Amino acid sequence: MLKIDNLTLHYGHSQILYNISLGAAEGQITCLMGTNGVGKTSLLKAISGTHARSGGDLQINGTNMPRNAASHTLARAGVGYVPQGRDVFPLMTVRENLETGYACLPKDEHMVPDEIFELFPVLKDMEGRRGGDLSGGQQQQLAIARALITKPKLLLLDEPTEGIQPNIIKQIGEVIAYLRDSGKMAILLVEQYFDFAFGLGDHFVALERGRVIHNATKADTGRDDLMAKVSV
Repeated sequence: MLKIDNLTLHYGHSQILYNISLGAAEGQITCLMGTNGVGKTSLLKAISGTHARSGGDLQINGTNMPRNAASHTLARAGVGYVPQGRDVFPLMTVRENLETGYACLPKDEHMVPDEIFELFPVLKDMEGRRGGDLSGGQQQQLAIARALITKPKLLLLDEPTEGIQPNIIKQIGEVIAYLRDSGKMAILLVEQYFDFAFGLGDHFVALERGRVIHNATKADTGRDDLMAKVSV
């Protein structure tokens, strides 16, 4: 679903990513790991079109994406992005936040599927509440649900457990596993909570100083070895 070859990225004159090559397969969770500042979020921004890559090839479902493709172009190509910090619209209701996902869909698909509320029952209960009134965990569920409205082929999740209470982390983990097992999308997960990521992941990519230092399946990844690579 996702194939990246020799991707590079700069912020001004500073190079952040160096010749990144990796893939994410449909029906699998690929975990992107590493300490703070190694380029994980920058890579998700490049894949989502939030920040243009400097070079390299990016394919979504076999289609080459232009280097300067905008985020709405990537979204229409099937990329759903849940950024770090969630970025829900605080003055819009839960329902209105979900409906912003319609922009990527044909008019006859402008509806919130029942499955969204089955996965996140709290959103049904709070459908008329403003996004800014929700707790951090509820906002995270809303952000994931909003991305799912776009019917993504590739779902990018940036630190979905950050600042979330343990019972919500468990719920979010169950939803991510369900989405993987549905076989309808590839999931690229950036996650600092090691046990959460290792428990869910099928494939692991570790970055260090903007370069890939590990890229292997779970069967070929030793837990202690990976922890050593992604710990301070």
